Amino acid sequence: MNIVNLINIENIIHDTIIAILLLIYIMFIVLLLTKKLYNFMTSRNIKHNVAVYYNRKIIHMSAGGIVSLLIPLFFKEPLVPMIFALIIALIIYLPHKMKRILYWFQVEENIYEVNFCIAWGISIAILWILLGDPYWAVIPALMISFGDAVTGIIRNIVFGYRTKHWIGNIGMAIVTIPIGYIYAGLAGIVSAVLSTIIERIELNPIDDNILITLVSTVTLALFRII
Repeated sequence: MNIVNLINIENIIHDTIIAILLLIYIMFIVLLLTKKLYNFMTSRNIKHNVAVYYNRKIIHMSAGGIVSLLIPLFFKEPLVPMIFALIIALIIYLPHKMKRILYWFQVEENIYEVNFCIAWGISIAILWILLGDPYWAVIPALMISFGDAVTGIIRNIVFGYRTKHWIGNIGMAIVTIPIGYIYAGLAGIVSAVLSTIIERIELNPIDDNILITLVSTVTLALFRII
């Protein structure tokens, strides 16, 4: 990518306006909609931890996933999306820091939702800068947004608690392989398969959000280089 495009003021202003609108949308999902969904689920005798886990995956798809799909369509460069992803990471980290977690989607045991934002934004920026292709750049973000979310929802339905099980990975493969193919052909398929496999691994504080985006990013970069 031409470095001049990365610091083009008009592009920065344009992208910042789009990012602010999307930030408002994300905050609506995170702070209002999922809180109402939590209250609805618990009023139907769904356990607290189950409702929280559903909400985390709903945020994955409705915030991370939808925005990932919009990135290549509306943004002119990768820096603003990355910066706003890091800002969101900070916003949702602060409740952990202040010991006042947003109970309807956060848990005290980990800050994986913060990792999600960081991995999402940095993977898009790295691939877009390296490859100059915003469609390839959003593939890792789509993997953790839709693929990992479907994995968790299936496991939550089957087991009723957070666990690693192959049945979730089957669901993830069904979702991510078509996404990979549509966005990057064979490279996308390979990226999806490897992401599905690596999802089973979790080494706290390095969770599957980081591992999936790392493996997917490296795979796509190697395919383009080769």
